[in-house]
Amino acid sequence: MGAQLRVYKRRIKSVSATKKITRAMEMIAASRVVKAQRQVAASTPYATELTRAVGAVAKGSTTQHALTTESDNPTRAAVLLITSDRGLAGGYSSNVIKAAEELTERLTREGKEVDSYIVGRKGVAYYSFRERKVTESWGGFTDNPTYADAKKIAGPLIEAVLKDTAEGGVDELHIVFTEFVSMLTQTPVKDRLLPLSLAEKTEEQEKKGEILPLFDFEPSSEDVLDALLPRYVEARIYNALLQAAASKHAATRRAMKSATDNAEELIKSLTRLANAARQADITQEISEIVGGASALADASAGSD
Repeated sequence: MGAQLRVYKRRIKSVSATKKITRAMEMIAASRVVKAQRQVAASTPYATELTRAVGAVAKGSTTQHALTTESDNPTRAAVLLITSDRGLAGGYSSNVIKAAEELTERLTREGKEVDSYIVGRKGVAYYSFRERKVTESWGGFTDNPTYADAKKIAGPLIEAVLKDTAEGGVDELHIVFTEFVSMLTQTPVKDRLLPLSLAEKTEEQEKKGEILPLFDFEPSSEDVLDALLPRYVEARIYNALLQAAASKHAATRRAMKSATDNAEELIKSLTRLANAARQADITQEISEIVGGASALADASAGSD
């Protein structure tokens, strides 16, 4: 029984060390998610207002701009998937990858060829393992993205939209990321960035009772759209990166808390087993002592 007790003690020590690690990771994720929440709160109004401004400019002009004009027969679409560089976040990356798979299947059923653009090593590894083509990928900054990272991602995407499909361009640009709703809720989102759906934006404004403004463009509406739309794409991608980062930190915190709680339960269970083994050892030793004393007493009585 002594050997079994030593095994329990080693396991308790090992689980206790793991518990310290998961507790530290939980605290780190908790501190990071607060910072990420602030960044999301700061960037969301800008992205929302910029979307409204671009929609209003496009709606108020008669210019057929490449980034706002629906294709008569769209045959190619780009999907930007935002995952994480690291794991230990529960089902965070798998959930957003599943949403991207659903979007890709829908676009394929509609007869569109899909070009995949991926942010995060988890998404790249998923596609690489399944030997799927990735047009372009980025990584190394998903925990703390910057606006420069968003610009780096937006550049080739805008270029692909501006190209003709015969030259490798796309008719549509979609984005899949995880929206941060609260510390307990993070939801995968599938959104179309380009072409901008002006009818939907106008309907939203009318529901809110907003008065649609009239614009005069200087020097021209096309120049204004040329200047605004790249900023629109960059701002939307930046906001999506921040939402995804906050969601990842929240998921990590939740996963590490669950791991810490499980470690505590396992330590309690192993401690009970160790106590039972120790008690069995003591009982056996007492039985051996009593048996030995009884044998000595019987031997002494026989000699007399």
